[in-house]
Amino acid sequence: MKDKVLIDITNPVDFETMDHMLVPDGTSAAELIQEKAPGAFVVKAFNTNFANTLATGKVGFHEQTVVLMASDFLNAKDKVAEALTGCRLKLMDAGKLRRAREMEAMGFLQISLASAGKLLWTRGFAIID
Repeated sequence: MKDKVLIDITNPVDFETMDHMLVPDGTSAAELIQEKAPGAFVVKAFNTNFANTLATGKVGFHEQTVVLMASDFLNAKDKVAEALTGCRLKLMDAGKLRRAREMEAMGFLQISLASAGKLLWTRGFAIID
């Protein structure tokens, strides 16, 4: 994995209980992956987006899908953005890799709401400018 961009899309949710995340407090799956692959450039992305919002480029019927990205490597985020040039998705830099903690919590909340029938899987959270 040396010198490779690794996109972490995971949400470390305990899907059996839907009650907690499977990473220790004060860290994220993305940070743990970075520790295990020190030569890689880890970018946390796509974990706050349901599949339908990625496919359509819309959250609900009107709002553009925004993909949050977090990484300690600006050039890695730039490579992800370059790879997605021309797609219907808007990218937003969420900051350093430690922001993956909040992104994973956001993904967990969104998944738990959808699993409980309180949010449609075709919808999700939107960032409105």
